[in-house]
Amino acid sequence: MDETGYMKALRDIARIAGEAVGDQASSDGGGAFDADAGCRVMALPDRLQTKAAEVAAKENPTNAPLQELALGDGVLDPLQLTIYTGRYWGPVPKTLTVSFMEATAADLRARIVEHLNAWAKYGGMSFTQTSGTGDVRISRGPGGYWSYLGTDIKLIPANRQTMNLQGFTMSTDEKEYRRVVRHEAGHTLGFPHEHMRQALVNRIDPEKAYEYFKRTQGWPKEMVDQQVLTPLDPTKIIGTEADQDSIMCYQLPGSITKDGKPIRGGLDINPLDASFTATIYPKILRDQGVAGTTTEAAEVPVPRTPTVVDWDPQEDVVLTS
Repeated sequence: MDETGYMKALRDIARIAGEAVGDQASSDGGGAFDADAGCRVMALPDRLQTKAAEVAAKENPTNAPLQELALGDGVLDPLQLTIYTGRYWGPVPKTLTVSFMEATAADLRARIVEHLNAWAKYGGMSFTQTSGTGDVRISRGPGGYWSYLGTDIKLIPANRQTMNLQGFTMSTDEKEYRRVVRHEAGHTLGFPHEHMRQALVNRIDPEKAYEYFKRTQGWPKEMVDQQVLTPLDPTKIIGTEADQDSIMCYQLPGSITKDGKPIRGGLDINPLDASFTATIYPKILRDQGVAGTTTEAAEVPVPRTPTVVDWDPQEDVVLTS
C-alpha cells in the first residue's frame, strides 16, 4: 500500500471512531481501585527491542512507517482507545492459538478463551485453544495479572507465559473474568493502559497516590511512578483523547485525584473500545499492498512504564522466515 492509500486508511479509522465518539455518552459509574486489581504491562529486555520492531513490521509492514505518518499535520481525529503503534497486529484477520502452562481443566480453559474472544465480536482478531504450544501462553501461578504487548509475544521463549492470570478458577466471579481476562486480552491485541494517558495522569495528586498505593498494595514510590504516574509518550500512540470508561483503564478513587472525582475505569469492553477495535482489526481483509514488497523496520521503543523480566539470552526465540 502506498503512502496515499495508507493515509486514507488512517483517515477512515479516525472518521469512524470519531463518529462513535459523537454517538456515545460516557456512562456514570464509580468504584474504588481494587487492591488486587493491579495489572502490569510486561516489556522485552532491551537487547530485543530492535528485533521486536522488526518482528512487528514483518507481522504488519505498516507498523514501521505508522509512527511517522501518525505524526503528520493533524491527520487523526480524536480516538478514544489508545493503541501502541509499534506492536499492532495489523488489519488482517488473524487467530492466535492459546495454551496453558499448568494442567487446567477443560471447562476452565474454555471459559478463559471465551472471555479472550469477547474482542472477536467486534474485530478480526480471535483466539483458539491448541494442544501444542500456543502463541498466547497463560499461567495461573503467582505474579498477579499481566501480559506482554501485541506482537512482542512472538519473542517470548516457549517455556514462558505471555499472560498471567493468578488464581483464576471456575469459582472466580464472572465480573472478574470480564474485567481482568478481557483487559489482558486487550494488551495482547496491542492496547496499553488507558489510565496512563496524560490527561488522566494530570488529574492524580502524586502524594495522595503514593500514600494510597502504599497502604492498599504495599507499592513503593517507584512502583506508583511506574504503574500510575508516568504517562504514555503521546508520540508513540494513535489517539488524542483519554477514555476513562475503557476496559484498559484502571479504576482510581477520588481520594487520590486533585478534583476529588474518581477515574471510573472500565469493567468490560465499552462501545468505544468495540468501535475502535473494529476499525483497527476489521473482519474483512483490507488491501495490504503488492506481495513481496518490504518495509524497513524502524526501532520503535516501548512505553517507559512496563515491567521488564529478563531470561538467559540463550533462550531467545529464533524466528525463521
